[in-house]
Amino acid sequence: MADAEDRTYRPDALIAQDIDAYLERHRDKGLLRFITCGSVDDGKSTLIGRLLYDSRAVFEDQLGQLESDSARVGTQGQELDFALLVDGLSAEREQGITIDVAYRFFATESRKFIVADTPGHEQYTRNMVTGASTADAAVLLVDARKGVLVQTRRHAFLAQLLGIRHVILAVNKMDLVDYDRATFEAIRDDFTAFAKDFGFEGLTAIPISGFRGDNVVERSTATDWYDGPSLVEALEAVPLAGEGSQARPFRMAVQWVNRPNQDFRGFAGLISDGTVRPGDAVRVLPSGAQATIKAIHTFDGPLEQAVAGQSVTLTLAEEVDCSRGDVICAADDPPQVADQFEASVVWMDQTAMKPGRGYWLKIGTRTVTATLAAPKYEIDVNNPAGSGSRLAAKTLELNGIGVLELRTDRPIAFEPYADSKALGGFILIDKERDATVACGMLNFALRRAQNVHWQPTDIAREHHAALKNQTPRVLWFTGLSGSGKSTIANAVEKKLALMNRHTFLLDGDNVRHGLNKDLGFTEADRIENIRRIGEVAKLMADAGLIVLTAFISPFRAERKMVRDMLPEGEFVEIFVDTPLEVAEERDVKGLYRKAREGKLKNFTGIDSPYEPPKQPEIRVNTVDMSVDEAADHIIAQILPLK
Repeated sequence: MADAEDRTYRPDALIAQDIDAYLERHRDKGLLRFITCGSVDDGKSTLIGRLLYDSRAVFEDQLGQLESDSARVGTQGQELDFALLVDGLSAEREQGITIDVAYRFFATESRKFIVADTPGHEQYTRNMVTGASTADAAVLLVDARKGVLVQTRRHAFLAQLLGIRHVILAVNKMDLVDYDRATFEAIRDDFTAFAKDFGFEGLTAIPISGFRGDNVVERSTATDWYDGPSLVEALEAVPLAGEGSQARPFRMAVQWVNRPNQDFRGFAGLISDGTVRPGDAVRVLPSGAQATIKAIHTFDGPLEQAVAGQSVTLTLAEEVDCSRGDVICAADDPPQVADQFEASVVWMDQTAMKPGRGYWLKIGTRTVTATLAAPKYEIDVNNPAGSGSRLAAKTLELNGIGVLELRTDRPIAFEPYADSKALGGFILIDKERDATVACGMLNFALRRAQNVHWQPTDIAREHHAALKNQTPRVLWFTGLSGSGKSTIANAVEKKLALMNRHTFLLDGDNVRHGLNKDLGFTEADRIENIRRIGEVAKLMADAGLIVLTAFISPFRAERKMVRDMLPEGEFVEIFVDTPLEVAEERDVKGLYRKAREGKLKNFTGIDSPYEPPKQPEIRVNTVDMSVDEAADHIIAQILPLK
């Protein structure tokens, strides 16, 4: 490309032609997404900075800023500190480490690249997972002075778990070991032996110096004993993900139903796999409805064919029910549909996983509620291939990786993550905090998901309610131990019985003698306790009863879980609002005293939290109200009951 002085004497039209020609050459280049990963201080940021610099992706003003920053906060003496091109956070520059994921773009003559610089510290493993989730390849750095470390193994395992099949082992800082061939080969052989069962389709080891630029863009004479590719040459040889996706059966998750007027109804989304043409027979999942592609629309006009990687709007020849989250797929080769799965999960939140709790599960464009079982086992990522790789675990903590079973509240279309990232990868979201807490990979559907079906019956819940001449309700009493829940619930049931209402009272202590006698008082057991009671209460409401439940039920998420089981308006949350000090004064069972003395663990209000309702339907204050007054107040709120 002409330099700045040449442009001064050329007509604007010729400059514009140069720009247009340049853009045309680069428009259809393939795009490779890759990450740099490895242990702390292996030189990831420096390597990316060198890649940007040597590929001429650094502008003059950026170079000037780099020179200034290198002199002020650099770690390379009088030399340019290429890591500063990537490490943008002040904390990163102060400590000389990578904390967040940084994305950078550069291009060569044959390919475009998006690189994610991921942190090496164990506490930021979740950030590495974020970068790896969209990557096609990984550049795994190893400090030639230190060799393969624990975090090297951890990142290699995470890369293969997240479906990365092409890995470049970059043995960095070779200049600090005098470009010693034996050192490089020992590290290469050590890592190859460790990763032999990971299923990497491509594993290339390259001796480099990110700081000096050896074997980064061009092959170095300092390693004349090495006859393999440079790093850029190796990246240019990695197969692009889209090349294989187009050969797979057609898949498109519906992101938006495009309905600008009554004459047009299209389904917009990104084609994740395959090819589609007008006239193709398709199936809409999970419903299974079949249709034919009528037309393919884009902003630039209709297409005769669309392939994986394109965003399009499809119209169908037949009127079928299809909405956001559904998957339009090849009619003769659809993905599976199920609601129970085995999955691998990477926990990414400070708060531990709560088995039995409902989380939002987002897969593709669909969001459903998923309930997680306790892990089958946790994976020891420091020894993922050894005999001690499976650890017993009741939950998953921050950065923990485990295999578990989960169920969704409705069937979803899916494919195993090994076959499709789009239909096999998911994230979990905490419903209370609206925070992403985990990412996961569906391994397979459980056989019972296909074998167990809902059996229709002829007598509906409306008939049961009509026979009893009342509207079913679940009156959910919640509050601290000693607040008066059971006493008030019992008084309410007695008054309803005098009014000829059909009721049943489920009390927290009573159900632990039978239905829930196998459960303790850990957080996970409390969640399962409420889940079971919710299912029983739902069945009783289906029978037309007014169900009263008296449970501490300390967590909002589980109370909402039960609410979501029932039709709108049938769940009535009653907060028996009694201050802790008053509940302790009423401590007829001596439970608070034992908890204070440390003889009773996981006691709500002492060493286990209670989350009071934010907007209960009914609130009763037992300090100001007698039992009869509280019962009358509750009945007045829920009447008239038919």
